Amino acid sequence: MSVAMNQAAQISPANDYDTIRAAIRYLSENGPDVADLPGFGRALGLSERQLTDLFRRWCGLSPKSFAQAVALDHAKGLLRAQESVLDTTYEVGLSSTSRLHDLFVTYEAMPPGVFRAGGSGLDMIWGAAPSPFGTAVVTATDYGMSGLGFADEETSIEQAFEDLANRWPNARFTRDDARVAPMVAQAFDPNHWAADRPVRVVLIGTDFEVQVWETLLKIPVGKATTYSAVANHIGRPTASRAVGAAVGKNPISFVVPCHRVVGTSGALTGYHWGVPRKRAILGWEAGVISATRQAR
Repeated sequence: MSVAMNQAAQISPANDYDTIRAAIRYLSENGPDVADLPGFGRALGLSERQLTDLFRRWCGLSPKSFAQAVALDHAKGLLRAQESVLDTTYEVGLSSTSRLHDLFVTYEAMPPGVFRAGGSGLDMIWGAAPSPFGTAVVTATDYGMSGLGFADEETSIEQAFEDLANRWPNARFTRDDARVAPMVAQAFDPNHWAADRPVRVVLIGTDFEVQVWETLLKIPVGKATTYSAVANHIGRPTASRAVGAAVGKNPISFVVPCHRVVGTSGALTGYHWGVPRKRAILGWEAGVISATRQAR
């Protein structure tokens, strides 16, 4: 196993996320108040100590802090000053303390001809590696990451790959987990997040879809916006539904942060890879911010 794969595996074992999913279901059914930590732990088959260790290991938060981070009130809080969030220019190399906990991304849109041809003539790789949110499945071109999805007990690695590969129906794919592992480690390990080492991504879609995805890249960790705000930002104020459809078709989950778009009420509406995973990502990001602040 390569060093890069070992680094990815250290981020978070897949079985941690399986337990986190169960925790999110518990919180959804019983509410965000986890004053009864022993009962919360028993529901997951864990002792109180094991429960606390799990959350500290997975996201750096206590169970109570995580519960607050996946609650509706937290999502509403993320929406504060949402317009200014999108008005902030995202530039690779930006030197700002507000970006200390951000994953930096540089991107390019594939030419319309490549989009229309469905990737005809392109040789691409794909593979799988551990992530904090289940097994990450990635597709990539020589220009950068072109797709990121997730596999778990409900979606196999092959099914997740097919979901991503359908966007490039005429490309030739070769599986290479060793080449994918460093990409996954860079995307999900905050220790690798730096402006001078951005994640390179390739966007393929209609002009409108790419415009929406470019806008998503302006939403920092710890913030959120709404579909209507995105529509206003791109000059299409009546296109909230179309924006929602484009967000749902985002091919590079997490890296292009479609999980930071929520309903106007703060409700965590549909997510291609499941609303529990969307909650998990937002809670995990709250842990990233907390760790960054403590390190200052």
